[in-house]
Amino acid sequence: MVVEAQVEPTQGWQRVGLAALVALSVVGVALTVPTAGGTAPGARANDGTMTLAAAAEQRKFELGVPHDDALLAPHDHNDPATKNDVARGLAVGDDLGAAVDPTSAAERRAAASYVDGERALPDPRLVPTAAYPARTPAPADRFAMAGGCYALSGGGGTFGPYYFKATRLGGYLLHTAEGELTRNGNGSVEIAAKPGPAADWTVSGGPGAFTFQIDGAGALVAQGRTLTTGPAATPFQLRLVGGCPAYPEADINVSGEPFGGAAPYQEVRGFVDAHTHGMAFEFLGGKVHCGRPWHEYGAPYALEDCADHKLTGGKGALLESVLSGKPSHDPVGWPTFKDWPAPESLTHEGTYYRWLERAWRGGQRLFVNLLVENNKLCQLYPLKRNSCDDMTSIRLQAKDMRVMQDYIDAQFGGPGKGFYRIVQDPFEARRVINAGKMAVVMGIETSIPFGCTYKTVLGRDFPACSAAEIDANLDEMQALGVRQMELVNKFDNALAGVAGDAGAIGPLVNAANFLETGTFWAMEHCEPADGESADNAQITLPDISAGQQDALFGALGKVLGILPALPLYPQPAHCNRRGLTDLGVHTIEGLAKRRMVFDPDHLSVKARAASMDVIEDLGYAGVISSHSWSTPDTYPRIYRSGGFITPYAGDSTGFVEKWRRHLGWADSRYYFGFGFGADINGLGAQGNPRGAGVPNPVRYPFVGLGGVTVDKQRAGQRVWDINTDGVAQYGLYPDWVEDLRQVAEAQQRGDGAKIVDDMARGAEAYLQMWERAYGVRPDSCRNPGLRMSLAKAKKLGKRMVRKRMTTDRVIAKVGQPYLRLDKRFTFCAQAKKVKKNGKKTKRTVKVTVVVKLRPNGTVKKVRFRR
Repeated sequence: MVVEAQVEPTQGWQRVGLAALVALSVVGVALTVPTAGGTAPGARANDGTMTLAAAAEQRKFELGVPHDDALLAPHDHNDPATKNDVARGLAVGDDLGAAVDPTSAAERRAAASYVDGERALPDPRLVPTAAYPARTPAPADRFAMAGGCYALSGGGGTFGPYYFKATRLGGYLLHTAEGELTRNGNGSVEIAAKPGPAADWTVSGGPGAFTFQIDGAGALVAQGRTLTTGPAATPFQLRLVGGCPAYPEADINVSGEPFGGAAPYQEVRGFVDAHTHGMAFEFLGGKVHCGRPWHEYGAPYALEDCADHKLTGGKGALLESVLSGKPSHDPVGWPTFKDWPAPESLTHEGTYYRWLERAWRGGQRLFVNLLVENNKLCQLYPLKRNSCDDMTSIRLQAKDMRVMQDYIDAQFGGPGKGFYRIVQDPFEARRVINAGKMAVVMGIETSIPFGCTYKTVLGRDFPACSAAEIDANLDEMQALGVRQMELVNKFDNALAGVAGDAGAIGPLVNAANFLETGTFWAMEHCEPADGESADNAQITLPDISAGQQDALFGALGKVLGILPALPLYPQPAHCNRRGLTDLGVHTIEGLAKRRMVFDPDHLSVKARAASMDVIEDLGYAGVISSHSWSTPDTYPRIYRSGGFITPYAGDSTGFVEKWRRHLGWADSRYYFGFGFGADINGLGAQGNPRGAGVPNPVRYPFVGLGGVTVDKQRAGQRVWDINTDGVAQYGLYPDWVEDLRQVAEAQQRGDGAKIVDDMARGAEAYLQMWERAYGVRPDSCRNPGLRMSLAKAKKLGKRMVRKRMTTDRVIAKVGQPYLRLDKRFTFCAQAKKVKKNGKKTKRTVKVTVVVKLRPNGTVKKVRFRR
C-alpha cells in the first residue's frame, strides 16, 4: 500500500484533508504544511514547501470556496516524480536526482549486451487455448449453463428463454429483458426488475433432470404453462436457444483465443504484475474503498460508489478529494463512469474481475495479490465494518480470494475452469500458465505483520511478538497460501525500520507511527556513497529555530492531547537509524525456510542492506523488489542473488526509463525478464495518458501478445482509450504495454520490440526466481562452474531414461534448464579434451545435453552434442 504516490512537497495542502481526517482538527495544518519564514506570499520556500498564506488559499480551492489564485502553486495533482523514479524514495527537491549509478559504465554496457543475447534465444511455441468451454445443445452438468440462453421444458410446459447469469457455483439469476425470475413471498413466481436472494436459484441434478431451488424457500414447479414454487421440484430439460438479452456486464473487447504452451512444463510467456491489492475493498475497515472486484449480481452492483460519497453527491468524499486533488466527483459508477475509475481516483475499485480478465486475455499470465492493512489508519478512519487488526484483515482477504476464484469459475462453467488460479509453488504456476490461464500468487504487505509492533518506554523498545510467535504465524500464512511478503509498510515495527513517507504526507504518517509505537521515525542526516540510496526526505524548517518549531507542532499535541512536538530533522539526505532487528533476521530466515519470497521494499536503507546481508549469507534467491520501494544500492544485489525486480508501473514514459536503467543491472548468470508492480487499489496512482495529439499514439485495434486483437474497452456507456484516459483501471494494462512499445520505439528504433519482449519474458523470470527459492540450481549453460562432467552427465542421463524421471525430478537433480522448448530441456555439461593432433591438451569443451520428454513430462531420451 502506498499513499505517497500522489505526495510531494509541491502539493502540501492536498494532504491537509487527510491530516484533518486523522487529527479531527484544523490544527492538522501544522502537521502537514510547515511555514517558511521570510518567503513572499504565494512563493515556495527553498525546500519546496508552501507558506501558510498560500496553503490557506490552496485549502479554500479544494473546498470550493472563493480563493486568491495568485497565492496558489500550479495544481499538479499527479506529479510523475513519485511514480516514475527508479526508486520511489527519492523526493522532488531533495537534490539527489543527479546521483551516480552504483555500477560502472562498462558493467552497464556488458549487462545490456547480455540481455540483447537473451532476446535472441528461441521462443517457446505457443498454442491457442479456449477462453471459455464450448457450449453444447444441452448443458452437461449444473455448472455448464453459465452465460448461456436456455429454454426450460418440464411439467407439460416450456418456459423461457432465460439468460443464465451465474451468481456462484451452481447458482443463477434467470434473466429476461424485463428482469429476473423471482419467487414471491406467497410462493408464486414473477419477473422482478432487480435481482435479490429470491431470484438466486440453486441448480441441482444433471442433463434431462435439472431442478431449481430458492434456498430455504421452495423449488421451482411447472403446473401446465405456469411456474410456481413448492416442496416437490419439477425436473427440467434445458435446451440451448437464442433470443436472450445479455445480462449487463463489462465488455472485454479482445478477440482471439488466449495462448498457452505447447507443453505444460515448457518456458512460459506472459506479463507479470508482482504488486497489486485485489482485495483492498476489505482494508482500513472496509469503508474507505468504493466498489469491489466481484458481486453476485455483476458489474451494476460491484461498481458502485461508497454510500457516504453518494449521500453527498460526491462532495463529502474527503479522502478521495485529498488524494485526487479534486474537491468532488460524480458518484455514479456503472454505467456512466464519468469520473471514476481514473488514474488519480485512488479510493475506487480498479481490479473488477472482468478488467482482470481483459488483462489476462491481453497477455498477463502472473499476478501477485498482496493482502494489505494498516491498523492505525483504520482505527482513525471514522467509518468501518471490519476489524482493524492486521492479521484478522489478512485472513479475511485470503478467504475472499478463494471466494472470488470460485465466482470466476462459475462464470467459466465450473470448478477449475476460470482463468484466475491461486497457485502454491512455481511448478504449479508453470502448469497453470501453459494451460493458458493466469497464475495468482498470494502475498502480504502490512504495517504490523503478526502483531509485531513495539512500544518504546523510557527509551527502551518492548517488542509485542516473539520468535516462536513469528514461526507460528509464518506456518499459518504458509498454510493459508501466502508466498510473498514484505516486513514493513508504513510504520517502524519490531522487525525493522521503515523508509518513511516523503513530503507533506510524511508528518501525518510519522504521527501515526508515534501513536503506534511511542516514537517518531529516527531520521538522521546521511550521505550515501552513490548519492541516492537514502530514505525518504522529511520536511525540514531551516528558517525556524528548534524552539519555534516545538511551539508550532506543540499546538497540535496540546489540542489533541496525544502528541508531543514533532521532531526537528536535519537537512537531507535522510536515513532512518532503525535497521533490521534480530526478530527481523529471524523472519527472513523463516521465509527462506518455507520457500516464501522476501520483498525488501519499504525497509529503511539500513534495514534493507542488512536484509540483503542475510539473503546473501543464506544463498537464497527468493527475493524481489516489487514496486520501486528499494534503492539503487540494493537493485544490483537483488539481481546478483538471483532475484527479480518489477518496478512501479506509473506512466509509460517513466517506466521505459526505468527499464533502460535496469538493463544495466542484469546479471548474466540468470534468465532475464521484466515486469511491473501496478500497486492498483493500494492508494497508488496509475499511469497518466500521454494525450491523443502525440505523434505516436496507441492505434486501435492493435495486435497484442500471442496474436490477439485488442480494441478499446467498453463498460456500460463508457469507452476507455489509453491515449486520453491512461490506466484508468486494470483492464487497460495490455494497452499500457502497447504504449510502452510506442514510447520506446520513438526513443530508439527497435526498442519497442525489445521492451515488449522483455515484458513477455517476465512471467518466466519470476518463475525461475521462485524455483531457485526452492533450491533449484541456476542453469549450467549460464553458469559454467555448475556444469557436471560428461561422464557424470551420461550416467545420470541413463538413469533418467531408465526411471522415467519427471521434469520436477530432472530439475531438482540437474538444475534449471537453459532452454525449455516444447518437449525438450537443454543443459550444459563439460568434457576435457586431452588430445589434439596427437598432443595432450587441457582444453575443456562445452557439451550440450538435450533431454527429450514425453507428453506426460517423463524422460524419453537424452542426447549429447559437442
